[in-house]
Amino acid sequence: MSETDPSGRLRVTEIFHSLQGEARDAGRPTVFVRLTGCPLRCVWCDTEYAFAGGQWRDIDDIVEEVAKYETRHVCVTGGEPLAQKRCLSLLVALCDAGFDVSLETSGALDVSDVDARVSRVMDLKAPGSGESARNLWGNLDALTAHDQIKFVLADRADYDWACVALREHALAQRCDVLFSSVWSKLAPRDLAQWILDDRLPVRMQVQLHKILWGEERGK
Repeated sequence: MSETDPSGRLRVTEIFHSLQGEARDAGRPTVFVRLTGCPLRCVWCDTEYAFAGGQWRDIDDIVEEVAKYETRHVCVTGGEPLAQKRCLSLLVALCDAGFDVSLETSGALDVSDVDARVSRVMDLKAPGSGESARNLWGNLDALTAHDQIKFVLADRADYDWACVALREHALAQRCDVLFSSVWSKLAPRDLAQWILDDRLPVRMQVQLHKILWGEERGK
């Protein structure tokens, strides 16, 4: 099945209401729209169930379901949501409906056409992910202070790589930069100490949803 559908629908893995577990809005009640499909295969991925399957949903139907939760914040995620081209139309529709919208994207696909009202939370894949060659560095030119850059780090080598990227691309001058550790791979306390020792201008984050609910889906 192709990633796009002539009727203008999107393949959706799930829509659910939870607390935002990561990024600048961590802790906020949020409606998550998880789109199906991803061209990357990060070795530590925790949403492999979103690679395939899902249900075709009309954009208006998605927005209507989101509105039922009476929550201002909406996060469009995946998989890789931008793998479906009509994700851009969904983001516009959600913004037009009055929601505060964020997009979680791998950074391997062009983000320049994303509606400016959307906060792009863009990963830069470290070597430990197995997908660092897929980073589309030109995306950095599209980012503004409204956006966020996220590094998910598996070990000290990933951390050192991220420090080089932080410095060489002046990332902290572009937008908020977030460092987090791969769940069960890198101790958060170790990452926190490295950040403090190196006086990094970044924000440390942990996966709040996993602390609260573990690997349970829809949380």
